[in-house]
Amino acid sequence: MSNIAKFLALDKVATFFNIIKQNGGIRGSLFKLYRQDELKDGALVGEDKFGNKYFENPRYFYGRNRWVEYSDKFHMNYDGSQVPAEWYGWLHYKTDLPPHLDPNRPKYKWMNDWNENLSGTTGQYTPYSTTRLKVEAWEPKPKSTV
Repeated sequence: MSNIAKFLALDKVATFFNIIKQNGGIRGSLFKLYRQDELKDGALVGEDKFGNKYFENPRYFYGRNRWVEYSDKFHMNYDGSQVPAEWYGWLHYKTDLPPHLDPNRPKYKWMNDWNENLSGTTGQYTPYSTTRLKVEAWEPKPKSTV
């Protein structure tokens, strides 16, 4: 019976329904498709203090089997800089232990807390220069009235 089910791709159908179920039903799955352009199923490994959730599924290819689902508070304004350094290391296979399970992970006083990269927004860093410009914009002289 197993070979017939595999031949008819019923295992794929079962996997599809499992993915729909894990992502919150049809409505939740459509919302995730809207935000992330793909649906995956996997085990929740952990969550950071910003609400991002980290998943893993060994059935997927190496390099695609760990992923992050950004917190709903970011809505569509999420990017890679919103992943803290400790979770970045886990996502990119620098360590196999998630940050909350790694007892050897040091935290020193000189380490800054994570903050988001604000480039391209109104909160970006803009340097202030006191030097004169080398090239100045040309302004035409007004027409003289005779």
